[in-house]
Amino acid sequence: MKIAIFNNHDSSSQTITQALTAALAAAGLMLDNDHPDVVVSVGGDGTFLGAFQKYVDQIDTVRFVGLHTGHLGFYTDWLRTELPQMVASLRHDDSEKVSYPLLDMTVVYDNGEQYHYLALNEAAIKQPLGTLVADIYLGGRVFERFRGDGIAVATPSGSTAYNKANGGAVLHPSIPAIQMSEIASINNRVFRTLGSPLIVPDGQEIVMKPQSDNFLVMYDQSDIKGQNITELRFRVADQKIHFAAYRHVDFWQRVKRAFISDLS
Repeated sequence: MKIAIFNNHDSSSQTITQALTAALAAAGLMLDNDHPDVVVSVGGDGTFLGAFQKYVDQIDTVRFVGLHTGHLGFYTDWLRTELPQMVASLRHDDSEKVSYPLLDMTVVYDNGEQYHYLALNEAAIKQPLGTLVADIYLGGRVFERFRGDGIAVATPSGSTAYNKANGGAVLHPSIPAIQMSEIASINNRVFRTLGSPLIVPDGQEIVMKPQSDNFLVMYDQSDIKGQNITELRFRVADQKIHFAAYRHVDFWQRVKRAFISDLS
């Protein structure tokens, strides 16, 4: 089995990566950062998102493992003190996996060009200055005209991030759906939106047609300047992210650990 290590530039992560590299070699496991079977992310959740985007073109064939250098994160199952146990699990790998839905975002430009992106957490369209104006289409028809700071479209696993801060629901990753939440929408007698998060199932699209310019499109840790964009389409991706199931923490336990208490 081939292992890749993806780490941040923090000194603690660098030290753990060196120890992990030595431990993998001692266990007879091969390092291959180009075409791995398993990607080990060393750092926090931000590092994990970086690992996902680096290997997104191999998403169908790789599985991910998160090793956190501080407290347990939302996507990380192992602590730095558990390095020997994690290496032992890698050595006795049985190819089991846990899979989560991803967000597929299509960006359409006024010259007809289209680009596809995958996000593990979410995409957010924001207007840094002024008001974002956009028509939202559901079921192929205009649903509402949005005015406000922006919108966020999240995966189930990403529903605990920006979406939750916007008042969205926390969705279990076994539900193949995406969720759109509003960011500081304008609602009064003249301008009106639904004002509630929208959960859209697999097989349907959320289409956003911006009526303003110079907005920013952000997905996970990347961004696109919103110039000359005529349309953004969001749907549940055909692909999924796969986690190695050695000790994959139950989703609701992750939520509890992140927002309520570390106590069992």
